[in-house]
Amino acid sequence: MKYLDQIINWIKDQVKKANCSGVAVGISGGIDSALVAYLAKKAFPNDSIGILIPINKNRQFDLEDGLELVKKLDLDYKVIDLSHEYQSMIDKMNVQLDLTKGNMQARLRMTTIYAFAQERNYLVLGTDNKAEYDLGYFTKWGDGGCDLLPIVNLYKSEVFEYAKKVGIPINIINKIPSAGLWDDQSDEKELGFTYDDYEQYDKNLLTDQQLIEKIKLQISKTNHKRIEIPKAPKRSE
Repeated sequence: MKYLDQIINWIKDQVKKANCSGVAVGISGGIDSALVAYLAKKAFPNDSIGILIPINKNRQFDLEDGLELVKKLDLDYKVIDLSHEYQSMIDKMNVQLDLTKGNMQARLRMTTIYAFAQERNYLVLGTDNKAEYDLGYFTKWGDGGCDLLPIVNLYKSEVFEYAKKVGIPINIINKIPSAGLWDDQSDEKELGFTYDDYEQYDKNLLTDQQLIEKIKLQISKTNHKRIEIPKAPKRSE
C-alpha cells in the first residue's frame, strides 16, 4: 500500500502545481477505473467526481457495477447517458466499422469528462495501466485524453492485487477486462495475447518467439499514440 500512498501524494502535488481544485475520472465499471476512482477519493475526499457515461445499452451491468463502486467509495458522481447522441452521430455519418464506432464512444466520453472537470477546475485522471499504455491499447484523444496517469506504472496483475487490498467490489475484480465498445469484445481477445504475456515480455521472461514478435508489432504500430505530435520542420532560410 506504500506505493498507492505515493501515487495519492503525487496526484495532490500535480493538482496543486496546476492551480486546480480536484480531480475527475471516468468510471467504466472496470477494474482500472475503479482503482483510479479510489485514488481520486483518497487524494481529494471533497473535490473528486466520477463520471459514468453509458452508451452501449447491452452492457447495463457496467453501469450497475460503476454505481456500486461510487456508492461504496462515497464518491460524488454523475451519470450522463449519451446513447442517443452517439447513435445520432453514427446515423448522420453512416459509420460502419466497429473500431470507428468504438473510438467515437471513447472520444464522446472524454469530451464529457473534460466538460465536468473544467466546470469545477479539476484535472482529469486517466485510467491506463502499464500494459495498456505501452501497447497503445487506448483511443487517441479518447480514454487516452487526460491530464494525469496515476496507474501507468502498474502491471495488470498489480492492479488486481491493489484492487483486492482496497476493497474494490468483487464483481468488478472478477470481470473479464474489456473496453466494452462492442458486443463480445475483450481486451485480450482483441490484442491476441494476455496481459500476463505482456508482463512476462516486459520483464524479459517470455520465451515464445511468436508472442514476442506479436507484442513488438503492437508496440511499434501504436507508437504514434505515445509521442509528442509531430511538427513540421522550421522554414529554411
